[in-house]
Amino acid sequence: MTKKILKNKPLVEAIFELRWELQEHNQGLKTDPHYRIIVGRIYDKVSNEYPFHEQLPAASIPDQIAGYVVQHRFRKGKDQWPLIQIGPGIITVNDTDGYLWEDFEKRIIKSVNTLFESYPDSKNNLKLSSVVLRYIDGIAFDFEKEDIFSFLKEQMKTSINLYPKLFEDTGVKKQPLDFDLRNSFVSTKPKGVVHIRFVRGKTKELDALLLETIVQSTTEYVPKGQDEIVDWVKDAHDLTDDWFFKLIRGKLLRRFE
Repeated sequence: MTKKILKNKPLVEAIFELRWELQEHNQGLKTDPHYRIIVGRIYDKVSNEYPFHEQLPAASIPDQIAGYVVQHRFRKGKDQWPLIQIGPGIITVNDTDGYLWEDFEKRIIKSVNTLFESYPDSKNNLKLSSVVLRYIDGIAFDFEKEDIFSFLKEQMKTSINLYPKLFEDTGVKKQPLDFDLRNSFVSTKPKGVVHIRFVRGKTKELDALLLETIVQSTTEYVPKGQDEIVDWVKDAHDLTDDWFFKLIRGKLLRRFE
């Protein structure tokens, strides 16, 4: 398994997300009855490391319709990364330029442990429903001047072919205005689904090809407790790391070294 550290890594953001079940009330609305309690408890536990608190605009949304919407953010300092986010039924850990896997893994585990310690009777009340590890990488690319299909084939070992005659004598330019290719596959380690997406976007206001690699486990494949989450996180990272370096091996890898 590749563990190479890139000097010019293309990472836009690394995201870990954990969700738990909400309780259903009248008219099908779902809420987390312990949410208001755990926000304060979690902040008390993480404030030494993440002292800067941001209350997001979504915090004004009524609890009945705020399920899985992030409302609070805890940072190391104003506009600084990494950070933790929390909302009813959801907690995330996010990092960007300063990302190192060993550090990110520790922050994930610490945040998960903090959630379990803060949630009232977590053994009975905290029922996990989804866990996600997501990476967004950005590769500068001029979609107007370069051929995205050739780039994917030559530098990322990924072939996509549209029928050439679609562009012959039709007045249609071959360069796509928008580009979004996504696929999902069953994963056995960890058990769940791995999603991969190539999409046109921007990094630092410049046109870029965004590569998203996502590992997700839901329903019966969600880890049952803290120890299982630790194992899941390691396996999910090994998978995303393997896919990323296989895709960029060669000229593109040398560009990021």
